[in-house]
This record gives sequence, C-alpha cells and structure tokens, in this order.
Amino acid sequence: QVQLVESGGGLVQAGGSLRLSCVASGSIKNIGLMGWYRQVPGKQRESVALVTSSDRKDYDDSVKGRFTISRDNAENSLYLQMNSLKPEDTAVYYCMAADTSVPSVSWGQGTQVTVSS
Repeated sequence: QVQLVESGGGLVQAGGSLRLSCVASGSIKNIGLMGWYRQVPGKQRESVALVTSSDRKDYDDSVKGRFTISRDNAENSLYLQMNSLKPEDTAVYYCMAADTSVPSVSWGQGTQVTVSS
C-alpha cells in the first residue's frame, strides 16, 4: 500500500495561484501513474491532471493552460501548480497513485481549495 500526504490547499481569490504537494511513501516501487483529482459535494471525483513515471502528462480541458502537474520520481513527490484560479476550481483535491504491480490505487486524504470571486 502507498501512503500519500498532501499539502498546499487553502483560500484564494479568483486569478490567484496555489501549489499543491503530495509525498508518497510505502510500497512505491511500481507506481506507474500519479495524478490529481477533485471532488465537490454531490458530484463524482474527476481527474484534473495525470502524469506517468515517464513524465507523460494529461490534463482535463477545464484546467489546460492554467494548471501544471509535475512529478519528482527520486523524491516520490507530486505537485500541482494552479494559476489563474476560477471559482469553479473550488473542490477538495486528492492525490492519487496507481501501483501497477498489484494493481491498486491509493488516495490522499484530500485538501480543500476554495476560490472566491
């Protein structure tokens, strides 16, 4: 099992920026995919940005050009730089790691991001 520890959420005005961080520990040898998801009350969790171990990246259209995902494989860390934030970005953001050896998926506890108008 992989343990994920997140940080960086908070309150920000529209147009501002936040940087989310996630550190993975535990059975991390075969983590082939990491990413950020977000969820609002009453809706399903949705993918925001994904990155593979080979640094291939994919973004949801709603954040493309504003958010940047990065992964430091040596440090087992994941980041999400969020710029030009909009109120619709308000959600609980979760770090995700997929272990390709089992397979299994691990989640962080989530961090609240609130963007005011």
